[in-house]
Amino acid sequence: MRRTIPSTTALICFEAAARHESFTKAAHELALTQGAVCRQIAGLEALLNVELFRRSQRGVKLSEAGLSYSRQVAAQLDAVERDTLSVMRLQGANVIELAVVPTFGTQWLLPRLKSFQSAHPQVTVNLTNRTRPFMFADTPFDAAIYFGDADWPGTQSHWLMSENPLPVCSPRLLDNTCEPDPLCIAGLPLLQQTTRPYAWRQWFNSLGLNVAKDMTGPRYELFSMLAQAALHQMGVALIPPFLIQRELLEGSLVVAHRHVLASDKAYYLMIPERKVASQSLCIFRDWLVSNAREYVRSVQNTSNY
Repeated sequence: MRRTIPSTTALICFEAAARHESFTKAAHELALTQGAVCRQIAGLEALLNVELFRRSQRGVKLSEAGLSYSRQVAAQLDAVERDTLSVMRLQGANVIELAVVPTFGTQWLLPRLKSFQSAHPQVTVNLTNRTRPFMFADTPFDAAIYFGDADWPGTQSHWLMSENPLPVCSPRLLDNTCEPDPLCIAGLPLLQQTTRPYAWRQWFNSLGLNVAKDMTGPRYELFSMLAQAALHQMGVALIPPFLIQRELLEGSLVVAHRHVLASDKAYYLMIPERKVASQSLCIFRDWLVSNAREYVRSVQNTSNY
């Protein structure tokens, strides 16, 4: 069955005219005559059987239907333009579209990507934030780095590292330089993370403690938000040290207690099964897994924090 879709020219003319609320300005922008723009919009109105503009001696104004349609058309034209530019950029290039959990991407992965680019200049890695699993078939992503249990149907998983969060806070929040005991920490504001709602309860329970208000306190979605709240003396946060290396080295954040929360979940690189043979992805996978292993070994062999 033939689709009921106006011509691209008609939609482009309509979007420009709607944006300017002027056929003359639209014609100037598109390097067309005013008559040509008028004919395209008249044809569009005839197809839709809807008046998109109200004409008067003072010019044209969008009708209510025209205003609603113009918003939808503008969004669709923007999407087509983005997809077109994306295809144009891909010509002759090896591009990996990688979904990554935000703080891991900015604090751990990005500082190391320069070495990958230097070693493999023929491969481009684009990063987009995603915090939860999704259907690869419904997205442009080639792979994903996420935190979980590797239970992601239709994918091949590669373990990178555990979180092993520690309680950290601003040094100004502590009364002295001695390491507080867990009950002392329980008396401080506990900063919560939205995606780890039971983290503090698990931390206290692993020390044999039951704390009444272990799940109360302000909640933040990202570790970067938790770190900023802790920096501003708003409370104590459970954060993996590798995500706040700079803050710990500078002393703007300190470890409030050295007991680590062990987790059965970890960071994984997930590759859809249909893409496991991709040469670019194999190169990136090997580099990423190697760097993660090197980092884990370095943490195990040192006690910087």
